Amino acid sequence: MRKTIRELLVMTGATLIIAAAVFFFLVPSHAAVSSVSGLAIVLSNFVPLSVSGITMALNLILLAVGFLLCGHEFGFKTVYTSILLPVLLGIFEFLLPGNGSLTGDALLDVACYIFTVSIGLGILFNMNASSGGLDIVAKILNRYLHMDLGKAMGMSGMLVALSSAFVYDKKTVVLSVLGTYLNGIVLDHFIFGQKMKRRVCIISKEKEEEICGWILYTLKSGATVYQAKGAYDGIVRNEIITIVDRNEYQKLMQYMIKTDPDAFITVYNVSDMRYIPKKSPGEQ
Repeated sequence: MRKTIRELLVMTGATLIIAAAVFFFLVPSHAAVSSVSGLAIVLSNFVPLSVSGITMALNLILLAVGFLLCGHEFGFKTVYTSILLPVLLGIFEFLLPGNGSLTGDALLDVACYIFTVSIGLGILFNMNASSGGLDIVAKILNRYLHMDLGKAMGMSGMLVALSSAFVYDKKTVVLSVLGTYLNGIVLDHFIFGQKMKRRVCIISKEKEEEICGWILYTLKSGATVYQAKGAYDGIVRNEIITIVDRNEYQKLMQYMIKTDPDAFITVYNVSDMRYIPKKSPGEQ
């Protein structure tokens, strides 16, 4: 119970940071930077609703589409933050009507938005949560088009940025596009990049069994062993292959330095892994 309450408080705080970034920096700049809130800023010029109201409507629609296409992949955390974000935006709008730019410069507003929103998104990511919105679109594209999450987020964000051309001048459109590009770099490196796994290939002359045992029983990860023949000397050695996350990779490298610093190790980034179950003879 305490853990659940703590998670709710942390998610609320992270969502509050995101809402503040949108209200104090994104809205005054009029830039539509890769988010549902950015799209809501554009739509507010056509729809007689506040940015928070439009954001709520869009998030509910995306949640419904997400549940239809991806089942229960979107859990309570995504639902909670998707609804909480527009509620907090509405509170800001009520308490601070007519809020203007804090920096007096649209470019600085966008830079501050990217920096601030990244903090909130990073906190949510570490809790295996998201702010909903375009995250849902990215997951749908990832599932059905096998598109990398970072690229899917960037593509949908760029469409939002280009939508500002229907309302604002060229300077704002360019600012929206550049802000979206920079935001994508930050998200891909600091957030989605943290989710990327690593495929580690190890060839050890003397410590193969010890390394395999450590990976299986201490690191609690899986491993596969292949035979690899050296092209120069023709010697056959076993190659240990394991896929680990960021924390496991650091532990594995520390272990290898202590156990077998002379081992030959190659590392590859893995952005997507899928298990395709074998169909029974009666299935199509």
